[in-house]
Parts: sequence; structure tokens; C-alpha cells
Amino acid sequence: MKFLHVGCGTRSKSSTTPEFNSGNWEEIRFDIDEAVSPDILGTMTDMSSVATGSIDAIYSSHNIEHLYPHEVGMALQEFHRVLSDDGFVVVTCPDLQSVCKLVADDKLLEVAYTSPAGPIAPIDMLYGFRQAMAAGNLYMSHRCGFTQKALTGTFRHFGFQSVAGMRREKYFDLFCLASKQNLSDEEVLALAQSHFP
Repeated sequence: MKFLHVGCGTRSKSSTTPEFNSGNWEEIRFDIDEAVSPDILGTMTDMSSVATGSIDAIYSSHNIEHLYPHEVGMALQEFHRVLSDDGFVVVTCPDLQSVCKLVADDKLLEVAYTSPAGPIAPIDMLYGFRQAMAAGNLYMSHRCGFTQKALTGTFRHFGFQSVAGMRREKYFDLFCLASKQNLSDEEVLALAQSHFP
């Protein structure tokens, strides 16, 4: 089975999910930035280089927030198009609900956690990682954001039949699994458990 690693950056399948990192899945790396040497160069809103129905799953970590709000639907329609009939998507992104709690406590510039790339403050989760942008990588800017309800609702709105979400307030992130086909609650839960942390 093949999964498209959308917005892979320098990462490989080992940084996706335990299931995708198994021998059951072949990774195809997809990114807008040719400097990271993806297998396929493209954008989430124009995946014309990927054949319709040719992908079994999509994994995209911390990319959807880089789109403008009006582009999110375009990207999800492209995800839907390239997936096989029983295909599914796993997406992660910042959780604006937990980030905004820090902002409401006037901690916009205080370190919330330290990532491998360095300290992360709420302003970085809202608008993009300042250190990377200062170094010239404006692909890192954030142009929209989600709460769990908004993220799962958006996937449903754009044709995904079964959707599961998870919010990790401690880590300021959201996870969403969305399937093209209508799955039972038990099937969605099992699939989510194999991909969510």
C-alpha cells in the first residue's frame, strides 16, 4: 500500500505514525520545496502530478495551517481526488483552542515547549516558526488555523464520510483521521488508534 507524505520537509516515514512506519506501507514524499528533494514536487492545492485514485492514504503533519482559509477546501478536494475509494487521510496541526488559552493569559511570547528546532511560543504556533521565517523560509508562515470541531467539520464538509478527531491540549496539537468511505464507529476507532499517538 502507498501513502503520500504531504509536506514531508526533510522528514521520512519514521516520523509519521507507527502504522505508516511499518513494512505494510510505501512512502511517497510530496512537498512544495524542491530543496528537501521530494519524490513529487507540488502544492496541496494542485496535486495534478498525482493520479486520481492512486493513493491508499495521506499523511500531513503541520501543513494545513500554511494555507489561506479559502485554499483549505481546494486542498481537501485534491486529497479526496487522489485517494482510492477506501482511502483515508491523517492530518495534524496546531490546536488554536489551547494556544489561545496562553494568549488570553498574556503569554504570547513565552516559551510553551521546546521542539527539536528550538523554543516554541504561542506566537509561533499562531503565525509560523519565527526562526525559520527569519532565515528566509517563508513556507513556514501560518495563514489559518483550527479547533478540533472546525477541523473535523471541514473534512466532513468536503466529502469525507467518516471522521475522527483528537485534541492534545498538553501538546497544543490536533489529530484528524478522515475516510472517503462510510465506516462503522468501531472501524473508525480502530483506524484512528493505529495512527494517533
